[in-house]
Amino acid sequence: MPELPEVETARRTLEQLVVGKTIEDITVRWHKIIKFDEGVESFINRLKGQTFRSIGRKGKFLLFYLDGDVLVSHLRMEGKFSVKPDTEPSDKHTHVIFQLTNGEQLRYNDVRKFGTMHLFTEGQENDTPPLTLVGPEPFDEAFTLDYFKDKVQRSSRMIKNILLDQTVVAGLGNIYVDETLFKAGVHPERRGSSMEDMELVRIQQAAAETLLEAVEKGGSTIRSYVNSQGKIGTFQQQLLVYGQNGTPCPNCGREISKIKVGGRGTHICTFCQK
Repeated sequence: MPELPEVETARRTLEQLVVGKTIEDITVRWHKIIKFDEGVESFINRLKGQTFRSIGRKGKFLLFYLDGDVLVSHLRMEGKFSVKPDTEPSDKHTHVIFQLTNGEQLRYNDVRKFGTMHLFTEGQENDTPPLTLVGPEPFDEAFTLDYFKDKVQRSSRMIKNILLDQTVVAGLGNIYVDETLFKAGVHPERRGSSMEDMELVRIQQAAAETLLEAVEKGGSTIRSYVNSQGKIGTFQQQLLVYGQNGTPCPNCGREISKIKVGGRGTHICTFCQK
């Protein structure tokens, strides 16, 4: 699943490819992707003629700012945007096509069809779900120790599940939670109520460090994920524990293990993360 670094990489790429370009028409082949109360036809008619002004991101959501509206999109499991000439055939997994006036198409491809697109008048996008449900990112000013302590130490949930909760902290998925907890020396099954302040500080620092490093490397290419230009990220080449089960721990040399935590495959060093 694309996580914050992959979505940020997509944002930067799309900003280069579509900003300044105008929507001529839209084809929607899978209507369930469009989450707009007024319906798909109204969604299409409202966006026709609008120009992409900038592209933002909040957590794992992409925000396409147009002339007066904001298109808010979540890629979910395998969604991806690409820009292609309109003469190039699209495949069966291309479910939304934005025809641009310059002869290109912004295409949304999603094998599993789990992705979503919401449309808001600019200025109202942060007043209602889904964005109101998104917590601060690890490097946001709002992600203070006091905030983090309040969310964690009053919870009986396992720390991995807390970190995966996008209402608590945005942008961390399975890959980067495993990496964060390893760097912080915290076992993923620790209960939030058992966490000490200094452990939370280490988690804060490790989460921000890990995500920023991954953004610099273009994210991690796991399974089918590629960015909006079809390029792979390279952060997977320096993953410390995720996907490394059976290999030596980079800290102590003992074998990395894979366990299940909350139904999610989880990679740990049982010696470094007691």
